[in-house]
Amino acid sequence: MQQAEAAGAIWHPSPNFGVRRGGAEPCLVVVHYTAMATADAALARLCAPEYEVSAHYLIGRDGRLWQLVAEAQRAWHAGVGAWGSISDVNSASIGVEIDNPGDAPFAEAAMARLEQLLPEIYARWDIGPGALIGHADCAPERKDDPGPRFDWRRLARQGLAFWPEPAADASGDVARLLERVGYSAEAPVAAKLAAFRARYRQAAFAERAPVEAADRALLASMPPPPAPRTRPMAGD
Repeated sequence: MQQAEAAGAIWHPSPNFGVRRGGAEPCLVVVHYTAMATADAALARLCAPEYEVSAHYLIGRDGRLWQLVAEAQRAWHAGVGAWGSISDVNSASIGVEIDNPGDAPFAEAAMARLEQLLPEIYARWDIGPGALIGHADCAPERKDDPGPRFDWRRLARQGLAFWPEPAADASGDVARLLERVGYSAEAPVAAKLAAFRARYRQAAFAERAPVEAADRALLASMPPPPAPRTRPMAGD
């Protein structure tokens, strides 16, 4: 019988999963908010076959952790989207849903549980803080989670997320800079800029300010996105 891989997680299997396509292995972790009233409601939705949606993990506001899909399997959390050269984000990622209605601060117990979970995932798949992205990053036209209330800087202080320092050179075309750090060339620049600011410049996000030198300075200091990974084939 399958057991939860994360320490302290409750194994609650969802039928909504499949094989990672093309031999892909996780090189990303994608965080979401549930946008539902309760964790129990989100759990039911993520395990209902008719909705065809799931995630590897769900974190409740009270810090409870459920594992719904084995990490080696492909959960259905990211939908259509891209990050860098990765066009099938579901096959290349581990999805973490956080119990949050989408218009409120994230609960302390939920954030603390995420801080325990991420190092375990990073260690199992030999990935680091640059692998952590939001749903809005890989699908900026469709999604805005985890949104501007998610505390990326808190995670960065613990080495669990990347946080850029402004580069001295604040020039460059913002569309090209956004693409260089991972945002899809197919998405509108305004949507990509909003996703970027929701993470790194939340005041500018709230003001819907035009492109500023501060945007370029942060983007210029960011590394490129992780490259896709695949399992070695027999005989390699």
